[in-house]
Amino acid sequence: MSSSGSKPSLLFRNAPRGLDRKQIREFAKSLCTLVSPGRGFTILVTNDKELQRLNGAFLGNDYPTDVLSFPFEGAGVELGEIAISAQMARIQGMQFRHSTEQEIAILMLHGLLHLQGMEHHNDRGKMRRAESKWRLELGLPHGLIERVKK
Repeated sequence: MSSSGSKPSLLFRNAPRGLDRKQIREFAKSLCTLVSPGRGFTILVTNDKELQRLNGAFLGNDYPTDVLSFPFEGAGVELGEIAISAQMARIQGMQFRHSTEQEIAILMLHGLLHLQGMEHHNDRGKMRRAESKWRLELGLPHGLIERVKK
């Protein structure tokens, strides 16, 4: 995976049929313009099997997950790469009563904030506040961090 310059690069590999790819591409462009102006990133929309492989290879976890972020080191134009399981997005979308595309958008935003160096496990709520701000501005349903009961 690798994007070009300050634009998002979107790849669909083994993603379920029926996704509104145009809607997903447009949202990725909005993220690049609003959330990471001048900094590009790559998004891979794929399946559980690929997320499980990536989770195992890079984090040592033998299970699929909904989103993984791989930030690039240094101060280059490109922030890094995000991998999203469209299968998990479909399930989570049904669970939270919104579309698969909306769930993919939520996962993209969450992954992009990680690419920008945010880490919700130990940042005293900084990422939660940023995710909430952008979620409201972009018209998204509740974000990942907000779903976790404290």
